[in-house]
Amino acid sequence: MTTDGVLLCADIGNSHTVVGLLDDGHVVDHWRVATDERRTSDEWGVLLGSLVQDSPVPDPLRGVAVCSTVPGVLHEWRDMLRTRYGDLPQVVVEPGIRTGLPVLTDQPREVGTDRIMNALAAARLFGGPAVVVDFGTATTFDVVSARDEYVGGAIAPGIDISLEALGRRGAQLRQVELLRPRTVVAKNTVEAVQSGMLYGYASLVDGLVIRMCRELGVPLEEVTVIATGGLAPLVVEECTVVTDHQPWLTLLGLEMAFARNVPAG
Repeated sequence: MTTDGVLLCADIGNSHTVVGLLDDGHVVDHWRVATDERRTSDEWGVLLGSLVQDSPVPDPLRGVAVCSTVPGVLHEWRDMLRTRYGDLPQVVVEPGIRTGLPVLTDQPREVGTDRIMNALAAARLFGGPAVVVDFGTATTFDVVSARDEYVGGAIAPGIDISLEALGRRGAQLRQVELLRPRTVVAKNTVEAVQSGMLYGYASLVDGLVIRMCRELGVPLEEVTVIATGGLAPLVVEECTVVTDHQPWLTLLGLEMAFARNVPAG
């Protein structure tokens, strides 16, 4: 452990919030909780306080770094951080925060802050060209150029919401657990849904990454493809293009953004 404590990082997503304690590039403890938009700042404070207090990590907090795709929840977090952690340095990723990563899109302010953190971590840890595939509520693809620039990406429906929509709209279909079926050519309805979801999304990832590389004019073998997100373990082994699986990519990006915006010492 570093002598000045650990950094509390939080990635507030549409479905889940991932909280981690980081120490110099290492996630030393972590939690995954539901992102409940009804939860007040006091409730977030009690939850976060209990998680940190019960952690076996002995070091005190040296700061907080947060990114969010849910404005209402971020509002409650801001209140909570001000009242409970106001004495600590804080970085909330938003337009104007220094990252050192050029964002070359039509509207840079519209890019999700979690996607920027993923791209930042990919550029610093792996170097471009790289593609980050984040398996969350949405499946997002973020592209880092050979010059370590964020140049854009793609967004597809996430696995869970696609599975939920299929169960709701399919008259003879029902909710199923997403497991690897015995065969791609399924012999029953449950495994047919599992095959379509698992292998279908793997093919989506492979096909889209190949198209991105072709558009960039970079051979696939020269591109690092990093999988992250809570649902990545379900699909990553079936994706032929994925070269690395880094479940804490967003949290690592938050640690990098904190270091760039809060002077050491």
